[in-house]
Amino acid sequence: MRKMPNPPTHQPSRGSATASLPTTQIGRKDRDPGRSPVELSGSPDVESIVTQEPVLVLGATGKTGRRIVPRLRLHGTPVRAASRTSPTPFDWSAPVGWDAALHGVAAVYIVPPSAVGPVHEFVARAEAAGVQRLVLLSGRGADTWGDTSFGLDMRDAEAAVRDSALQWTILRANNFNQNFNEDIFYAPLLSGELALPADDVPEPFIDIDDVADVATTVLTDPAHHAGVTYELSGPRAITFEEAAELISRACGQPIAYKQVSPEEYTVMLVERGLSVDIAHDITEMFVMMGRGLITGTAAATDDVAAVLGRSPRTFEDYVVRTAAKGVWQR
Repeated sequence: MRKMPNPPTHQPSRGSATASLPTTQIGRKDRDPGRSPVELSGSPDVESIVTQEPVLVLGATGKTGRRIVPRLRLHGTPVRAASRTSPTPFDWSAPVGWDAALHGVAAVYIVPPSAVGPVHEFVARAEAAGVQRLVLLSGRGADTWGDTSFGLDMRDAEAAVRDSALQWTILRANNFNQNFNEDIFYAPLLSGELALPADDVPEPFIDIDDVADVATTVLTDPAHHAGVTYELSGPRAITFEEAAELISRACGQPIAYKQVSPEEYTVMLVERGLSVDIAHDITEMFVMMGRGLITGTAAATDDVAAVLGRSPRTFEDYVVRTAAKGVWQR
């Protein structure tokens, strides 16, 4: 999930997360570490569910969080779902509520804010509250981005997690497939033209459900994943033009791809209602892709298969599933 800067009303994609050793191996003492918990049958031990401390999922109504919460529940893991609108309130800009959210939890799934600094204080409070492990969502190849302004929030969050005394796992993801139907690329597709400063640099887009499966596995089987950074990608790289063509064919709607300059794209984003700072940040991502700083991340990795014991979902599979919902119809 490389994460793009948060527009005013959505949270575009990005990727990365962390995990640590369990307080208890709950419910599945014979579980297969190579398979996602959602693929395993059987019921967890009722007594162990009662005694297990919950997992705090931040951004529980966001793209990854709302997929992770039901997976953890299906696995039999107690969950504390937190967001600005959840019964457990959580807001990165309101630290006064953090301690209540952290009280009594064993692990935290963190989607960092689009700001430098808050994760350091949050991690310190997590340590004080007795949290044992963290799973952090970050962006693919974050440590190769140099001194660019893009992704400072993710790199800062990674440093906060790594420098802590807690066990951690970092999940660095490529751009999500679902950015084409839930986020920044969706409105342009509905208009019939996807205009980007993306050149012909390919990207192995990842299905957000694979990110959720990996995060769930790491959170429920932390002994195998502590201190590891996973670079999560789809099975093959395609260009944005190819992505638009596949979506067009599957939904039966004409969708053109247009190459624009970074300057033109920034203006387009501002006209769509994004702030100038956010527009510059998103444009910077494409500039970095063109320079090979992000899509040195263009090669697919085996990390999804290493965690889940299966190949990641293809972009074509995502397109077929999503086109069947009619979301790209005009």
